[in-house]
Amino acid sequence: MASTRTGADRLSAVGSRQDERHGGRVAALQLLYQREVGGVVGADLDAALERYWEEHPAPASRREFAASLLRGTIADLERVDPLIQAAAENWRLSRMAVVDRVVLRLGVYELLVGDAPPAVVIDEAIELAKAFSGEQSASFVNGVLDGVKCALDKGSDGP
Repeated sequence: MASTRTGADRLSAVGSRQDERHGGRVAALQLLYQREVGGVVGADLDAALERYWEEHPAPASRREFAASLLRGTIADLERVDPLIQAAAENWRLSRMAVVDRVVLRLGVYELLVGDAPPAVVIDEAIELAKAFSGEQSASFVNGVLDGVKCALDKGSDGP
């Protein structure tokens, strides 16, 4: 039997996946922010993750993507932070706004191990910065992530 899905149906399915991934990035950002500001770690992080989904119900695919980003970003900070530091000329991580630092960490982690194209990762990070921080932050995030992408393209996995 031939598929009866139209082009619009296929686009809608792609859009749904993109929406789920965007929602997962938003959740990961908010949970990384909680970790950064509140010192939420270990079992507390697991509890925060559960509470988040109780307050923001979502499909399993979004929850899994968000948890993967959250745990992966945290686990790879020793690899992620030096890349940010090298690309953020004249900025120490500790002096960056918390939201900007978290958006950058999430974006760099995705550039390193994600399956999304770099342009999509950077665009998503810019959108997160606009939504949670502001226009100036979006420009900053764009510049730093572009620098990290260029360093990775040259084969440099660190400073």
